[in-house]
Amino acid sequence: MKTRRKQGGITLLGFIIVAGVVGFFLFIGFKLFPMYSEYYSVKSALKSLAAEPGVGNYPPARIQDLFFRRLNISYSAHVKKEHVKIQRVDNGWQMDVKYEVREPLVANLDAVGRFEATQMLTGTGADPN
Repeated sequence: MKTRRKQGGITLLGFIIVAGVVGFFLFIGFKLFPMYSEYYSVKSALKSLAAEPGVGNYPPARIQDLFFRRLNISYSAHVKKEHVKIQRVDNGWQMDVKYEVREPLVANLDAVGRFEATQMLTGTGADPN
């Protein structure tokens, strides 16, 4: 006597629904990845600037120039000079970067990312000038 085995699996409709949900999340990920990648480039530029010898003695214009040179290497497009604030703190500088990125998603829906990064610039060493 032969018994019928019950087949298991996903139906075509179930596969289309799963593919649609996965596709939606991939689409959102592809839209959000560049803004987070840029944020990590900003953090990396701040850390490498803090490691520069004598940065605590640099004038703010030179600090800002060095920061934007580091950002240009990583093709960062959303951070502008008005987003960067440098203020004197004790024996160095505090650099704050606050900016917003708005990416269109679908029709009139946008993804908005607000990013903030702060770094103390107290590198000691010889005066560069």
